[in-house]
Amino acid sequence: MRDRRLLGSLAAFALLLALPAVVRDTFFLRVSTEAIMWIGLALTFDVLAGYTGYLNFGHSAFFGLGCYTTAILMVRAGWPFPAAAAAGGAAAAVAAVVAGLPTLRLRGAYFAIATWALARGIQQLALMMTITGGPDGMRLPPFLDPKFFYYVMLGVVGATFFLLWFLLERAPFGLKLKAIREDEQGAKALGLNPTLLKIQAFVLSAVPTAVIGGIFAYWVTFIDPASTLGDLVSDQALVMVVFGGMGTLIGPVVGAVLIFAFKTVFWAYLAEYEVLYVIILGAAIAASVVFLPNGVLGELLYRRGPRKPAASEPAAPVPATSGKAEV
Repeated sequence: MRDRRLLGSLAAFALLLALPAVVRDTFFLRVSTEAIMWIGLALTFDVLAGYTGYLNFGHSAFFGLGCYTTAILMVRAGWPFPAAAAAGGAAAAVAAVVAGLPTLRLRGAYFAIATWALARGIQQLALMMTITGGPDGMRLPPFLDPKFFYYVMLGVVGATFFLLWFLLERAPFGLKLKAIREDEQGAKALGLNPTLLKIQAFVLSAVPTAVIGGIFAYWVTFIDPASTLGDLVSDQALVMVVFGGMGTLIGPVVGAVLIFAFKTVFWAYLAEYEVLYVIILGAAIAASVVFLPNGVLGELLYRRGPRKPAASEPAAPVPATSGKAEV
């Protein structure tokens, strides 16, 4: 099953690579670029939320850190974009280690509140510091090439997906994170180091998020604390992961595509009913939590799986044997 999903993912990636050659519409290319960006943000959010069991409401902190690091190095220091974006990822890795050491000692709502406070603190710093432009934000040098940003975003998100596939689905690292999620004390009794593993998961979630943020900053050419360090990134990533299915890699992709498609269609035709969008989205998430607790992907897999016999159904008869134990 996992091999089939991997082959399907490779086929989808190949189709996305060919998309700009088939579709010439610039607007559609920009929408596709943003959709890929949200897939990446949902995937990185799920590293902590789905595999480790920690809801990170400070996900936007690393996205904004990548945005501002890239912008500051390009505008103030004259760095080229690739080096600035890589520096944003390195800054996020350091921030994840520093912030993770105290916050990952907490669990549940306490960890969620602590990471939310982290994002708010970084947002306040961005509002007060002159190097970030304060509340007025920053402008980056424009580079008007939609195909460039499409391929760069696709390359980073695609590399992130396949790296996470190997680490979380094939390597022992994913099983260790799931052991912490299910029973941290039991995992420690088995000889695992939960603190080190959680820090590694935090860094694995933060670095691609920051690189995606750097690409976003150069793409839109203007950033401010409200758009990059606000609650939108964390909240929408959470919604996509919950709706698609936590603890999987395909689930966040499905959730991101469905939620982003709904958002795009809604704002295209019903932009004046902003409150209605929040109501519909909230109702959809509440319904999915009640009726689809494992997300859309989990429900599909459950329906395709073998049906368990009802309590009233007689069990299948056990074939008689000759009395000898079978090896």
